[in-house]
Amino acid sequence: QVQLVESGGGLVQPGGSLRLSCAASGSIVRIHAMGWYRQAPGKERELVARSESDGSTNYADSVKGRFTISRDNAKKMVYLQMNSLKPEDTAVYYCNAYLTTTWGSSQLYWGQGTRVTVSS
Repeated sequence: QVQLVESGGGLVQPGGSLRLSCAASGSIVRIHAMGWYRQAPGKERELVARSESDGSTNYADSVKGRFTISRDNAKKMVYLQMNSLKPEDTAVYYCNAYLTTTWGSSQLYWGQGTRVTVSS
Protein backbone atom coordinates (compact mmCIF):
# COMPACT_ATOMS: atom_id res chain seq x y z
CA GLN A 1 0.00 0.00 0.00
CA VAL A 2 0.95 3.62 -0.49
CA GLN A 3 0.06 6.59 1.69
CA LEU A 4 0.52 10.32 1.32
CA VAL A 5 0.06 12.36 4.48
CA GLU A 6 0.00 16.14 4.51
CA SER A 7 0.70 18.38 7.47
CA GLY A 8 1.31 22.03 8.26
CA GLY A 9 -2.03 23.63 7.47
CA GLY A 10 -3.76 26.05 9.77
CA LEU A 11 -5.00 29.58 10.28
CA VAL A 12 -2.70 32.45 9.29
CA GLN A 13 -3.15 36.18 8.85
CA PRO A 14 -2.86 37.81 5.44
CA GLY A 15 0.79 38.39 4.63
CA GLY A 16 1.87 35.47 6.78
CA SER A 17 3.63 32.24 5.88
CA LEU A 18 3.03 28.53 6.22
CA ARG A 19 5.02 25.49 5.23
CA LEU A 20 3.16 22.39 4.14
CA SER A 21 4.76 18.96 4.20
CA CYS A 22 3.75 15.72 2.54
CA ALA A 23 5.25 12.36 3.37
CA ALA A 24 4.93 9.37 1.09
CA SER A 25 5.24 5.90 2.54
CA GLY A 26 4.63 2.30 1.65
CA SER A 27 5.70 -0.01 -1.14
CA ILE A 28 7.35 2.64 -3.30
CA VAL A 29 10.12 1.95 -5.75
CA ARG A 30 10.38 5.40 -7.27
CA ILE A 31 8.56 8.70 -7.10
CA HIS A 32 8.48 10.46 -10.44
CA ALA A 33 6.56 13.68 -9.85
CA MET A 34 5.04 15.28 -6.80
CA GLY A 35 2.72 18.21 -6.60
CA TRP A 36 0.36 20.33 -4.62
CA TYR A 37 -3.20 21.11 -5.59
CA ARG A 38 -5.86 23.06 -3.77
CA GLN A 39 -9.61 23.24 -3.68
CA ALA A 40 -11.42 26.29 -2.37
CA PRO A 41 -15.08 26.12 -1.32
CA GLY A 42 -17.31 25.96 -4.36
CA LYS A 43 -14.41 25.69 -6.78
CA GLU A 44 -12.67 22.93 -8.66
CA ARG A 45 -9.36 21.49 -7.56
CA GLU A 46 -6.49 23.35 -9.20
CA LEU A 47 -2.75 22.92 -9.58
CA VAL A 48 -0.64 24.99 -7.21
CA ALA A 49 2.86 23.68 -7.88
CA ARG A 50 4.49 20.60 -9.29
CA SER A 51 7.96 19.09 -9.14
CA GLU A 52 8.98 16.75 -11.95
CA SER A 53 11.49 13.92 -11.84
CA ASP A 54 14.00 15.96 -13.84
CA GLY A 55 13.97 18.67 -11.18
CA SER A 56 11.85 21.10 -13.11
CA THR A 57 9.01 22.87 -11.38
CA ASN A 58 5.92 24.73 -12.45
CA TYR A 59 3.52 26.97 -10.61
CA ALA A 60 0.08 28.43 -10.98
CA ASP A 61 0.31 32.05 -12.05
CA SER A 62 -1.53 33.08 -8.90
CA VAL A 63 1.25 31.78 -6.62
CA LYS A 64 4.39 32.53 -8.64
CA GLY A 65 6.90 34.47 -6.59
CA ARG A 66 5.12 33.63 -3.34
CA PHE A 67 5.13 29.81 -3.12
CA THR A 68 8.06 27.44 -3.47
CA ILE A 69 7.88 23.68 -3.94
CA SER A 70 10.79 21.49 -2.89
CA ARG A 71 11.48 17.78 -2.52
CA ASP A 72 13.59 15.50 -0.38
CA ASN A 73 13.75 12.34 -2.45
CA ALA A 74 15.61 10.37 0.19
CA LYS A 75 12.83 11.05 2.69
CA LYS A 76 10.09 10.75 0.06
CA MET A 77 8.78 14.15 1.02
CA VAL A 78 7.57 17.26 -0.75
CA TYR A 79 7.15 20.68 0.77
CA LEU A 80 5.30 23.84 -0.12
CA GLN A 81 6.61 27.06 1.37
CA MET A 82 3.86 29.65 1.18
CA ASN A 83 4.73 33.30 1.77
CA SER A 84 2.73 36.52 1.48
CA LEU A 85 -0.48 34.58 1.90
CA LYS A 86 -3.73 36.11 0.74
CA PRO A 87 -7.33 35.36 1.71
CA GLU A 88 -7.81 33.87 -1.75
CA ASP A 89 -5.24 31.21 -0.89
CA THR A 90 -7.74 29.75 1.55
CA ALA A 91 -8.41 26.15 0.50
CA VAL A 92 -7.79 22.53 1.28
CA TYR A 93 -4.35 21.67 -0.05
CA TYR A 94 -3.71 18.21 -1.43
CA CYS A 95 -0.44 16.49 -2.14
CA ASN A 96 -0.12 14.03 -4.98
CA ALA A 97 2.59 11.80 -6.32
CA TYR A 98 3.01 9.81 -9.51
CA LEU A 99 5.03 6.82 -8.46
CA THR A 100 5.96 3.22 -9.17
CA THR A 101 5.21 0.57 -6.57
CA THR A 102 7.06 -2.64 -5.73
CA TRP A 103 4.43 -4.61 -7.61
CA GLY A 104 5.18 -2.67 -10.78
CA SER A 105 2.21 -0.35 -10.91
CA SER A 106 2.71 3.30 -11.85
CA GLN A 107 -0.12 5.58 -10.91
CA LEU A 108 -1.15 8.79 -9.20
CA TYR A 109 -1.80 8.84 -5.48
CA TRP A 110 -3.43 11.58 -3.40
CA GLY A 111 -3.27 12.61 0.21
CA GLN A 112 -6.28 13.47 2.34
CA GLY A 113 -5.62 17.19 2.35
CA THR A 114 -4.72 19.86 4.87
CA ARG A 115 -6.77 23.00 5.37
CA VAL A 116 -5.25 26.45 5.01
CA THR A 117 -7.24 29.46 6.12
CA VAL A 118 -5.94 32.97 5.52
CA SER A 119 -7.93 35.46 7.54
CA SER A 120 -7.49 38.34 9.93
